[in-house]
Amino acid sequence: MKLPVGIVGYRGYAGAELVGILERHPHVQPLLRSDLDDQDTASIRRAQGPSRLPCDPKTVRAEGAVLVFLATPQGVSMELTPALLEAGARVVDLSAAFRFRNPETYTAWYNEPHTQPGLLAEAVYGLPEYFRERIPAARLVGNPGCYPTAANLAIRPLVEAGVVDRAAGIVCDAKSGISGAGRRPSLKTSFCEVTENFSAYSIFKHRHVPEVLETSGLEEGEFSFTAQLLPLYRGILETIYFRAVGLASAEELLAIYEKRYAGEPFIRLYNPGHMPDLRGVARTNFCDIGVTLDAKTGRAMVVSAIDNLVKGAAGQAVQNMNLMLGRPETEGLL
Repeated sequence: MKLPVGIVGYRGYAGAELVGILERHPHVQPLLRSDLDDQDTASIRRAQGPSRLPCDPKTVRAEGAVLVFLATPQGVSMELTPALLEAGARVVDLSAAFRFRNPETYTAWYNEPHTQPGLLAEAVYGLPEYFRERIPAARLVGNPGCYPTAANLAIRPLVEAGVVDRAAGIVCDAKSGISGAGRRPSLKTSFCEVTENFSAYSIFKHRHVPEVLETSGLEEGEFSFTAQLLPLYRGILETIYFRAVGLASAEELLAIYEKRYAGEPFIRLYNPGHMPDLRGVARTNFCDIGVTLDAKTGRAMVVSAIDNLVKGAAGQAVQNMNLMLGRPETEGLL
């Protein structure tokens, strides 16, 4: 018997990706919760695919939904989460609403007050490679952003191992496909603006920066992040530069990752000098990591690649759901 799980925001790119993954999952049944502005639920209920139901606590209880995914804007997630938890469902939120430890961080970077600060104390940051022990018991998981997923999986092992010259800082040159900007139409993501083009945006003030700082342990002045828009549908590739200390070879650098990620099902490491690319991770939940080091100068580089809609959003959300429901972590993802 499959467990019913709800999805709010299934019309967006991440939500649609989530529906596709859950429809293939052997032990859950997706139920599409209508968006708040979608009043005509009767007309869409006749369409093929998962059942479409109103988004309210009464329906959550009646359907016995064990978990609800929120692929919604922050404000909607903050509005819905308390009632869903009260109705007995657990929540995996794909927005930024519950990714931070305190409301001040959210307010500083998102320029709006956090309306549910009390829930931040219990929310667990859903990066399984680092918070796996806390996720199974969580009622509320804040699914990480796409850029921070690729960045933290590459950077945190370096900081933990103490091999970064932090006075020299870390530079993260991050490139993403257009779907990372969401489905809402805008001039900057229109076809004519993006095709045959390549541009940087939100320099020094990208909203994903505090997620990297909180998880990696870096200070803001030690981390320079630049997001850039590729004329592609999906994928993130981040090139991370730093000055290494205490390392004599790329093999030693790779060994740090081999030790930290031994047994991790969704981390794939490349031999020194070989680098991942977007084609290798497309439509997968993998994070591919490659390293190189110039021992003479101490210059080091790590490349981290993910699919922004899978490991950067929907796939990681399902990975978290599996842990919360006591299922094998890779179920529905391999």
